[in-house]
Amino acid sequence: MHIAQELADETCNSPRGAGHARLRYPSDRRTAIPRNRRPLEGLWRFRRVRDIDLQVKEGEFICFLGPSGCGKTTLLRAIAGLDIQSRGTICQGGQDISRLPPAQRDYGIVFQSYALFPNLTIEKNIAFGLENIGRPRREIASRVSELLELVGLSSQGRKYPAQLSGGQQQRVALARAMAISPGLLLLDEPLSALDAKVRVHLRHEIKELQRKLGVTTIMVTHDQEEALAMADRIVVMNQGGIEQVGTPTEIYRHPKTLFVADFIGETNQFPATVGKGAQVEIGHTRFACAEHRLPSGASVVAAVRPADIIPHGAAAHRATGLDAVGNADNLIDAHVEDMEFLGMFWRTRLSAPRLKEKALVADFSTNAVRRLSIEIGSAIQVEIPQERLLLFAKA
Repeated sequence: MHIAQELADETCNSPRGAGHARLRYPSDRRTAIPRNRRPLEGLWRFRRVRDIDLQVKEGEFICFLGPSGCGKTTLLRAIAGLDIQSRGTICQGGQDISRLPPAQRDYGIVFQSYALFPNLTIEKNIAFGLENIGRPRREIASRVSELLELVGLSSQGRKYPAQLSGGQQQRVALARAMAISPGLLLLDEPLSALDAKVRVHLRHEIKELQRKLGVTTIMVTHDQEEALAMADRIVVMNQGGIEQVGTPTEIYRHPKTLFVADFIGETNQFPATVGKGAQVEIGHTRFACAEHRLPSGASVVAAVRPADIIPHGAAAHRATGLDAVGNADNLIDAHVEDMEFLGMFWRTRLSAPRLKEKALVADFSTNAVRRLSIEIGSAIQVEIPQERLLLFAKA
Protein backbone atom coordinates (compact mmCIF):
# COMPACT_ATOMS: atom_id res chain seq x y z
CA MET A 1 0.00 0.00 0.00
CA HIS A 2 1.25 3.47 -0.90
CA ILE A 3 -0.15 6.63 0.65
CA ALA A 4 0.70 10.10 -0.68
CA GLN A 5 -1.83 12.66 0.40
CA GLU A 6 -2.81 15.93 1.97
CA LEU A 7 -6.11 16.10 3.78
CA ALA A 8 -7.91 19.07 5.27
CA ASP A 9 -10.37 18.19 7.98
CA GLU A 10 -12.12 20.75 10.15
CA THR A 11 -14.01 19.36 13.10
CA CYS A 12 -16.46 21.38 15.12
CA ASN A 13 -17.37 19.76 18.38
CA SER A 14 -18.92 20.63 21.69
CA PRO A 15 -16.85 19.57 24.70
CA ARG A 16 -20.13 18.51 26.32
CA GLY A 17 -21.39 16.48 23.39
CA ALA A 18 -23.87 19.11 22.20
CA GLY A 19 -23.41 18.12 18.56
CA HIS A 20 -20.84 18.16 15.82
CA ALA A 21 -20.29 18.86 12.15
CA ARG A 22 -17.40 17.85 9.95
CA LEU A 23 -16.44 19.99 6.96
CA ARG A 24 -13.51 19.70 4.56
CA TYR A 25 -11.65 22.53 2.86
CA PRO A 26 -8.63 22.55 0.53
CA SER A 27 -6.77 25.23 2.48
CA ASP A 28 -6.01 26.36 6.01
CA ARG A 29 -8.26 29.44 5.68
CA ARG A 30 -11.10 29.34 8.19
CA THR A 31 -14.53 29.31 6.60
CA ALA A 32 -17.81 30.36 8.18
CA ILE A 33 -19.89 27.43 9.39
CA PRO A 34 -23.60 27.49 8.51
CA ARG A 35 -25.68 28.45 11.54
CA ASN A 36 -27.68 25.23 11.47
CA ARG A 37 -24.46 23.16 11.65
CA ARG A 38 -22.76 25.02 14.48
CA PRO A 39 -22.31 23.29 17.84
CA LEU A 40 -24.00 24.85 20.82
CA GLU A 41 -20.60 25.70 22.31
CA GLY A 42 -16.92 25.23 21.58
CA LEU A 43 -14.94 25.08 18.36
CA TRP A 44 -11.89 22.88 17.93
CA ARG A 45 -8.96 24.10 15.92
CA PHE A 46 -8.34 23.24 12.30
CA ARG A 47 -6.81 19.80 11.90
CA ARG A 48 -4.88 18.81 8.81
CA VAL A 49 -2.92 15.83 7.55
CA ARG A 50 -0.24 17.03 5.18
CA ASP A 51 2.75 15.88 3.15
CA ILE A 52 2.22 12.19 3.85
CA ASP A 53 4.33 9.78 1.80
CA LEU A 54 4.29 6.25 3.19
CA GLN A 55 4.62 2.73 1.85
CA VAL A 56 3.30 -0.26 3.81
CA LYS A 57 4.65 -3.70 2.95
CA GLU A 58 2.39 -6.70 2.48
CA GLY A 59 1.89 -8.56 5.78
CA GLU A 60 3.39 -5.72 7.82
CA PHE A 61 2.04 -4.49 11.16
CA ILE A 62 2.22 -0.68 11.21
CA CYS A 63 1.33 1.62 14.11
CA PHE A 64 0.36 5.27 13.68
CA LEU A 65 1.55 6.76 16.97
CA GLY A 66 1.23 10.29 18.24
CA PRO A 67 -0.48 12.63 20.71
CA SER A 68 -4.15 13.53 20.51
CA GLY A 69 -4.91 15.74 17.50
CA CYS A 70 -1.77 14.78 15.54
CA GLY A 71 -3.76 13.43 12.57
CA LYS A 72 -3.35 9.68 13.04
CA THR A 73 -7.08 8.87 13.14
CA THR A 74 -7.76 11.28 10.25
CA LEU A 75 -5.16 9.40 8.19
CA LEU A 76 -6.72 6.04 9.09
CA ARG A 77 -10.17 7.35 8.13
CA ALA A 78 -8.79 8.52 4.78
CA ILE A 79 -7.42 5.03 4.09
CA ALA A 80 -10.85 3.62 4.98
CA GLY A 81 -12.63 6.12 2.72
CA LEU A 82 -14.49 7.69 5.64
CA ASP A 83 -12.68 10.98 4.93
CA ILE A 84 -11.52 11.99 1.44
CA GLN A 85 -8.15 13.70 0.96
CA SER A 86 -7.94 17.10 -0.75
CA ARG A 87 -5.19 15.85 -3.03
CA GLY A 88 -2.78 12.96 -3.44
CA THR A 89 -3.46 9.25 -3.86
CA ILE A 90 -3.96 6.10 -1.80
CA CYS A 91 -3.03 2.90 -3.63
CA GLN A 92 -3.67 -0.67 -2.52
CA GLY A 93 -2.39 -3.63 -4.52
CA GLY A 94 -1.43 -1.31 -7.37
CA GLN A 95 -4.94 0.17 -7.60
CA ASP A 96 -5.76 3.82 -6.85
CA ILE A 97 -8.55 3.60 -4.26
CA SER A 98 -8.56 7.32 -3.39
CA ARG A 99 -12.11 7.96 -4.63
CA LEU A 100 -13.67 4.57 -3.94
CA PRO A 101 -16.47 4.51 -1.35
CA PRO A 102 -15.75 2.52 1.83
CA ALA A 103 -17.90 -0.44 0.71
CA GLN A 104 -15.68 -0.96 -2.34
CA ARG A 105 -12.38 -0.92 -0.45
CA ASP A 106 -10.70 -4.14 0.64
CA TYR A 107 -10.38 -3.80 4.41
CA GLY A 108 -11.82 -4.83 7.75
CA ILE A 109 -11.95 -2.34 10.61
CA VAL A 110 -12.11 -2.61 14.40
CA PHE A 111 -13.14 0.41 16.46
CA GLN A 112 -12.37 1.33 20.05
CA SER A 113 -16.06 0.97 20.95
CA TYR A 114 -16.37 -2.60 19.53
CA ALA A 115 -19.53 -1.57 17.58
CA LEU A 116 -21.07 -5.05 17.89
CA PHE A 117 -24.76 -5.53 17.10
CA PRO A 118 -26.35 -6.02 20.55
CA ASN A 119 -29.40 -7.85 19.13
CA LEU A 120 -27.33 -10.47 17.31
CA THR A 121 -25.51 -13.46 18.77
CA ILE A 122 -21.73 -13.66 18.56
CA GLU A 123 -22.03 -16.09 15.64
CA LYS A 124 -24.37 -13.72 13.80
CA ASN A 125 -22.10 -10.74 14.44
CA ILE A 126 -19.15 -12.55 12.89
CA ALA A 127 -21.27 -13.82 9.99
CA PHE A 128 -22.69 -10.38 9.17
CA GLY A 129 -20.17 -9.40 6.49
CA LEU A 130 -20.25 -12.83 4.87
CA GLU A 131 -24.05 -12.76 4.65
CA ASN A 132 -23.92 -9.28 3.11
CA ILE A 133 -21.76 -10.49 0.23
CA GLY A 134 -23.94 -13.55 -0.31
CA ARG A 135 -21.67 -16.41 0.75
CA PRO A 136 -23.31 -19.87 1.01
CA ARG A 137 -24.64 -20.85 4.46
CA ARG A 138 -22.32 -23.82 4.79
CA GLU A 139 -19.29 -21.68 4.00
CA ILE A 140 -20.44 -19.03 6.48
CA ALA A 141 -20.90 -21.59 9.26
CA SER A 142 -17.46 -23.06 8.60
CA ARG A 143 -15.75 -19.64 8.55
CA VAL A 144 -17.51 -18.49 11.75
CA SER A 145 -16.49 -21.69 13.53
CA GLU A 146 -12.89 -21.27 12.35
CA LEU A 147 -12.72 -17.67 13.58
CA LEU A 148 -14.30 -18.45 16.95
CA GLU A 149 -11.64 -21.11 17.44
CA LEU A 150 -8.93 -18.69 16.34
CA VAL A 151 -9.91 -16.01 18.88
CA GLY A 152 -10.53 -18.53 21.68
CA LEU A 153 -14.31 -18.13 21.89
CA SER A 154 -15.51 -21.49 20.54
CA SER A 155 -18.03 -21.98 23.34
CA GLN A 156 -19.42 -18.42 23.24
CA GLY A 157 -21.02 -18.35 19.78
CA ARG A 158 -24.65 -18.42 20.93
CA LYS A 159 -24.23 -15.68 23.52
CA TYR A 160 -24.98 -11.99 23.00
CA PRO A 161 -22.39 -9.18 23.28
CA ALA A 162 -23.70 -7.99 26.65
CA GLN A 163 -22.90 -11.41 28.11
CA LEU A 164 -19.19 -11.09 27.29
CA SER A 165 -16.38 -9.13 28.92
CA GLY A 166 -14.80 -6.14 27.19
CA GLY A 167 -11.80 -8.18 26.09
CA GLN A 168 -14.04 -10.92 24.67
CA GLN A 169 -16.16 -8.36 22.81
CA GLN A 170 -13.05 -6.88 21.22
CA ARG A 171 -11.99 -10.35 20.07
CA VAL A 172 -15.42 -10.78 18.48
CA ALA A 173 -15.01 -7.42 16.71
CA LEU A 174 -11.62 -8.61 15.44
CA ALA A 175 -13.09 -11.91 14.19
CA ARG A 176 -15.90 -10.04 12.42
CA ALA A 177 -13.38 -7.75 10.69
CA MET A 178 -11.38 -10.78 9.52
CA ALA A 179 -14.39 -12.85 8.39
CA ILE A 180 -14.28 -11.69 4.75
CA SER A 181 -10.49 -12.23 4.55
CA PRO A 182 -9.67 -8.57 3.81
CA GLY A 183 -6.37 -7.50 2.29
CA LEU A 184 -6.01 -4.82 4.97
CA LEU A 185 -6.97 -4.69 8.65
CA LEU A 186 -7.49 -1.25 10.27
CA LEU A 187 -7.47 -0.95 14.06
CA ASP A 188 -8.60 2.35 15.58
CA GLU A 189 -7.27 2.34 19.16
CA PRO A 190 -8.80 -1.11 19.73
CA LEU A 191 -7.43 -1.60 23.25
CA SER A 192 -7.88 1.82 24.86
CA ALA A 193 -11.26 1.01 26.45
CA LEU A 194 -9.88 -2.05 28.29
CA ASP A 195 -8.19 -2.28 31.69
CA ALA A 196 -4.41 -2.60 31.86
CA LYS A 197 -4.09 -6.39 32.37
CA VAL A 198 -6.59 -7.25 29.65
CA ARG A 199 -4.92 -4.74 27.32
CA VAL A 200 -1.49 -6.37 27.73
CA HIS A 201 -2.93 -9.86 27.22
CA LEU A 202 -4.99 -8.88 24.18
CA ARG A 203 -2.19 -7.04 22.40
CA HIS A 204 -0.19 -10.28 22.35
CA GLU A 205 -3.23 -12.14 21.02
CA ILE A 206 -3.78 -9.58 18.24
CA LYS A 207 -0.13 -9.69 17.21
CA GLU A 208 -0.11 -13.50 17.18
CA LEU A 209 -3.33 -13.59 15.15
CA GLN A 210 -1.92 -11.08 12.67
CA ARG A 211 1.19 -13.23 12.22
CA LYS A 212 -0.86 -16.39 11.66
CA LEU A 213 -3.10 -14.76 9.06
CA GLY A 214 -0.38 -12.62 7.45
CA VAL A 215 -2.80 -9.74 6.95
CA THR A 216 -1.39 -6.22 6.42
CA THR A 217 -2.41 -4.26 9.52
CA ILE A 218 -2.48 -0.56 10.40
CA MET A 219 -3.25 0.37 14.01
CA VAL A 220 -3.80 3.81 15.52
CA THR A 221 -2.65 4.29 19.10
CA HIS A 222 -1.37 6.99 21.45
CA ASP A 223 0.12 4.35 23.77
CA GLN A 224 3.90 4.21 23.26
CA GLU A 225 4.31 0.86 25.03
CA GLU A 226 1.56 -0.66 22.89
CA ALA A 227 3.23 0.50 19.68
CA LEU A 228 6.68 -0.70 20.76
CA ALA A 229 5.31 -4.14 21.69
CA MET A 230 3.13 -4.75 18.62
CA ALA A 231 4.47 -2.95 15.56
CA ASP A 232 6.91 -4.07 12.89
CA ARG A 233 7.31 -0.36 12.13
CA ILE A 234 6.06 2.75 13.89
CA VAL A 235 4.94 5.94 12.15
CA VAL A 236 5.37 8.77 14.68
CA MET A 237 3.07 11.67 13.84
CA ASN A 238 2.94 15.25 15.09
CA GLN A 239 0.84 18.24 13.99
CA GLY A 240 -0.50 16.48 10.90
CA GLY A 241 2.83 15.22 9.57
CA ILE A 242 5.22 12.30 9.96
CA GLU A 243 8.18 12.88 12.29
CA GLN A 244 9.86 9.50 11.82
CA VAL A 245 9.21 6.00 10.47
CA GLY A 246 11.20 3.05 11.79
CA THR A 247 11.27 -0.18 13.75
CA PRO A 248 10.53 0.06 17.49
CA THR A 249 14.26 -0.26 18.22
CA GLU A 250 15.16 2.48 15.73
CA ILE A 251 12.49 4.82 17.06
CA TYR A 252 13.52 4.30 20.69
CA ARG A 253 17.29 4.16 20.31
CA HIS A 254 17.83 6.49 17.34
CA PRO A 255 15.15 9.21 17.41
CA LYS A 256 15.65 11.74 14.62
CA THR A 257 13.97 14.65 16.38
CA LEU A 258 13.62 15.90 19.93
CA PHE A 259 9.85 15.38 19.68
CA VAL A 260 10.31 11.66 18.96
CA ALA A 261 12.88 11.27 21.74
CA ASP A 262 10.57 12.97 24.22
CA PHE A 263 7.34 11.29 23.10
CA ILE A 264 8.71 7.73 23.02
CA GLY A 265 9.71 7.07 26.60
CA GLU A 266 11.24 9.62 28.96
CA THR A 267 14.27 11.86 28.54
CA ASN A 268 16.45 14.18 30.56
CA GLN A 269 17.10 17.30 28.49
CA PHE A 270 19.87 19.87 28.92
CA PRO A 271 20.81 23.03 27.00
CA ALA A 272 24.26 22.34 25.58
CA THR A 273 26.93 23.48 23.12
CA VAL A 274 28.51 21.22 20.52
CA GLY A 275 32.23 20.71 21.09
CA LYS A 276 34.89 19.26 18.83
CA GLY A 277 34.26 15.79 17.43
CA ALA A 278 31.83 13.67 19.43
CA GLN A 279 31.82 15.95 22.45
CA VAL A 280 29.35 18.36 23.99
CA GLU A 281 29.49 20.90 26.82
CA ILE A 282 26.68 20.85 29.37
CA GLY A 283 27.10 23.64 31.87
CA HIS A 284 30.89 23.93 32.11
CA THR A 285 31.53 20.20 31.74
CA ARG A 286 32.62 18.30 28.67
CA PHE A 287 30.90 15.00 27.86
CA ALA A 288 31.49 12.46 25.12
CA CYS A 289 28.31 12.01 23.07
CA ALA A 290 26.90 9.95 20.22
CA GLU A 291 28.05 10.68 16.67
CA HIS A 292 26.25 13.61 15.04
CA ARG A 293 26.43 16.05 12.12
CA LEU A 294 25.93 19.28 14.03
CA PRO A 295 28.49 22.10 13.65
CA SER A 296 30.94 22.84 16.44
CA GLY A 297 29.73 25.69 18.65
CA ALA A 298 26.04 25.15 17.84
CA SER A 299 23.50 25.51 20.63
CA VAL A 300 21.65 22.21 21.00
CA VAL A 301 19.58 20.10 23.36
CA ALA A 302 21.39 17.09 24.86
CA ALA A 303 19.14 14.21 25.90
CA VAL A 304 19.60 10.94 27.78
CA ARG A 305 16.99 8.44 28.90
CA PRO A 306 16.65 7.71 32.66
CA ALA A 307 17.09 3.97 32.04
CA ASP A 308 20.45 4.57 30.31
CA ILE A 309 22.10 6.21 33.32
CA ILE A 310 24.40 3.76 35.12
CA PRO A 311 25.04 3.94 38.91
CA HIS A 312 28.63 3.36 40.08
CA GLY A 313 28.37 3.58 43.84
CA ALA A 314 29.97 6.11 46.17
CA ALA A 315 30.97 9.47 44.70
CA ALA A 316 34.65 10.11 44.01
CA HIS A 317 34.29 13.90 44.36
CA ARG A 318 36.12 14.58 41.09
CA ALA A 319 36.55 18.19 40.04
CA THR A 320 36.36 17.63 36.28
CA GLY A 321 34.80 15.25 33.79
CA LEU A 322 38.12 14.32 32.17
CA ASP A 323 40.13 11.13 32.43
CA ALA A 324 43.91 10.96 32.85
CA VAL A 325 44.58 11.96 29.23
CA GLY A 326 42.02 14.74 29.04
CA ASN A 327 39.10 12.86 27.42
CA ALA A 328 35.56 13.21 28.69
CA ASP A 329 34.69 10.10 30.72
CA ASN A 330 31.00 10.92 31.39
CA LEU A 331 31.20 10.10 35.12
CA ILE A 332 29.63 12.65 37.45
CA ASP A 333 29.07 12.95 41.18
CA ALA A 334 25.44 13.19 42.24
CA HIS A 335 23.30 13.42 45.35
CA VAL A 336 20.12 11.34 45.71
CA GLU A 337 17.27 13.77 46.41
CA ASP A 338 14.28 11.45 46.09
CA MET A 339 13.37 7.85 45.15
CA GLU A 340 10.12 6.38 43.88
CA PHE A 341 9.59 2.60 43.86
CA LEU A 342 7.98 1.43 40.60
CA GLY A 343 8.26 -2.34 40.98
CA MET A 344 11.08 -3.44 38.66
CA PHE A 345 13.08 -0.26 39.21
CA TRP A 346 13.49 2.86 41.32
CA ARG A 347 12.93 6.23 39.69
CA THR A 348 15.64 8.33 41.30
CA ARG A 349 15.90 12.11 41.34
CA LEU A 350 19.49 13.32 41.47
CA SER A 351 21.17 16.68 41.86
CA ALA A 352 24.55 17.06 40.17
CA PRO A 353 26.60 20.26 40.67
CA ARG A 354 28.24 19.86 37.26
CA LEU A 355 24.82 20.04 35.63
CA LYS A 356 24.13 23.34 37.42
CA GLU A 357 20.57 23.51 38.74
CA LYS A 358 19.18 20.89 36.38
CA ALA A 359 17.84 17.78 38.12
CA LEU A 360 18.76 14.41 36.66
CA VAL A 361 16.20 11.57 36.67
CA ALA A 362 17.59 8.03 36.57
CA ASP A 363 15.93 4.61 36.63
CA PHE A 364 17.98 2.16 38.70
CA SER A 365 17.12 -1.53 38.88
CA THR A 366 16.04 -2.91 42.25
CA ASN A 367 19.14 -5.12 42.27
CA ALA A 368 21.48 -2.16 41.64
CA VAL A 369 19.86 -0.13 44.42
CA ARG A 370 20.28 -3.04 46.85
CA ARG A 371 23.84 -3.87 45.73
CA LEU A 372 25.08 -0.27 45.94
CA SER A 373 23.02 0.61 49.05
CA ILE A 374 21.49 3.61 47.29
CA GLU A 375 19.01 5.58 49.40
CA ILE A 376 17.77 9.13 49.78
CA GLY A 377 20.73 11.26 50.84
CA SER A 378 23.37 8.99 49.28
CA ALA A 379 26.33 10.55 47.46
CA ILE A 380 26.91 8.41 44.38
CA GLN A 381 28.67 8.49 41.04
CA VAL A 382 26.74 7.90 37.82
CA GLU A 383 27.75 7.38 34.21
CA ILE A 384 26.03 8.79 31.13
CA PRO A 385 27.12 6.38 28.35
CA GLN A 386 28.54 8.16 25.32
CA GLU A 387 26.36 6.33 22.78
CA ARG A 388 23.22 7.17 24.79
CA LEU A 389 23.83 10.93 25.04
CA LEU A 390 22.01 12.28 21.98
CA LEU A 391 22.11 15.79 20.50
CA PHE A 392 19.24 17.60 18.79
CA ALA A 393 19.17 20.95 17.04
CA LYS A 394 17.03 23.53 18.83
CA ALA A 395 13.65 24.09 17.18
